[in-house]
Amino acid sequence: MKEQGFSADQFRKACGRFPTGIAIATVMEDEQTASGLTINSFTSVSLEPPLVLFCLHSQSQLTPCFQRSELFGINVLAAGQSELSARYATRHSHRIHASEWQAGRIGVPVLAGSLAVLECKLRNTMPGGDHEIFVGEVLAVSVGDGAPLVRYGGSYCLLQKETSASAV
Repeated sequence: MKEQGFSADQFRKACGRFPTGIAIATVMEDEQTASGLTINSFTSVSLEPPLVLFCLHSQSQLTPCFQRSELFGINVLAAGQSELSARYATRHSHRIHASEWQAGRIGVPVLAGSLAVLECKLRNTMPGGDHEIFVGEVLAVSVGDGAPLVRYGGSYCLLQKETSASAV
């Protein structure tokens, strides 16, 4: 391993200083089994075509499911959904209870109460260190109202909107 001059803990803390929204990536493992995993490495890539990406650890139990599935969902969590975020962040809690999801417009699992949902077709995967990067084309979108679930410095936080006229 290459010497970087900083520890993995320092790197983790530095990255934790960037506030991030929380989402759950969802996929159908088979015709009846919906599974999901909490992610914070999610971003839009392109407007034309509409592309997004997210990352999963290469050793995640769900990485092969996302690799072989043509469709997946990104469920952006709302404030108040921290319990859901924590549950699907653990290694052994990926199956989504039948009462917590419904099939979206293209058949991906959509979680009740999500602030926004992007239903995607897998376009590309590529390795990224110890993670796999998934790029999807957005085929359907739904957007709700409310505040997002946000993490900063390892804790959930409430997001306050800037009230200054100089806000960008």
